[in-house]
Amino acid sequence: MTETGTKRPGATERGTLDKAAAENFPVAPFFLPKDWRTDLMAVYGFARLVDDIGDGDLAPGGADARLLGVSPAEAEDRLVLLDAFEADLHRVFSGEPRHPLLRRLRPTVRRRTLTPEPFLGLIAANRQDQLVTRYETYDDLLAYCELSANPVGRLVLAVTGTSTPERVRLSDAICTALQIVEHLQDVAEDLGRDRIYLPAADMKRFHVQEADLATKSAGASVRALVAYEAQRARELLNEGAPLVGSVHGRLKLLLAGFVAGGRAALRAIAAAEHDVLPGPPKPGKLQLLREVGVTLRGER
Repeated sequence: MTETGTKRPGATERGTLDKAAAENFPVAPFFLPKDWRTDLMAVYGFARLVDDIGDGDLAPGGADARLLGVSPAEAEDRLVLLDAFEADLHRVFSGEPRHPLLRRLRPTVRRRTLTPEPFLGLIAANRQDQLVTRYETYDDLLAYCELSANPVGRLVLAVTGTSTPERVRLSDAICTALQIVEHLQDVAEDLGRDRIYLPAADMKRFHVQEADLATKSAGASVRALVAYEAQRARELLNEGAPLVGSVHGRLKLLLAGFVAGGRAALRAIAAAEHDVLPGPPKPGKLQLLREVGVTLRGER
């Protein structure tokens, strides 16, 4: 890829970037300035690829492993892949990355003077996913979200040149909330990966066993647990929502969309009576637009 990032994405990049359409709110919507969209998609490409490595969801054929210099014999070893990916990330800051998505990221890093720390946090979260599959307490889960979610919001603020300590604090609350919402939507999928992001202490409080999460439809105890965690996410979204009012213009609309995406997803979960086991409850576009309006007006 050229330094200006004008080369068309190859198949490996395209398959990763296409997943942006499945997010609760567009990652880089059309109304943003072109340079913001370019840089946000470069950041998204990194985040999506590291998640795909951590989840074992890379495209078949081993192309990503080859690009990262991982041998076919180790191409299924997620920890080896993450180590190789981290080494390639360091090349973004001091050399020539091997993977096209990281070559795509390099101009963004230079243009926005980004630091390695948030990217390293996302890699650390996915490394943790290989080693930790249960969380004992809510605080343990929050510590995980500090790695898995909060760096994304910090990168959005850095890309748009609006980062301040207070905005970072508010962004962290929003990002943690969105991560919890995603965990609630994906309880069944995560269990299929032998991961549970519902705190064990809360499961015990609501008399929920792991076997209860493996059924086709949630019983009363599971629904009560999901409602409890959803309320926690809602409170975090409300805590972080003043971030929207602290900025102006198109960035205000983008951040309102992120908050609204979380709120709309929570409404969808509630509309499903907190039964998330048949599949992730998803909000409709009309509900999302309503929530954007509510968020822009500063309402809860």
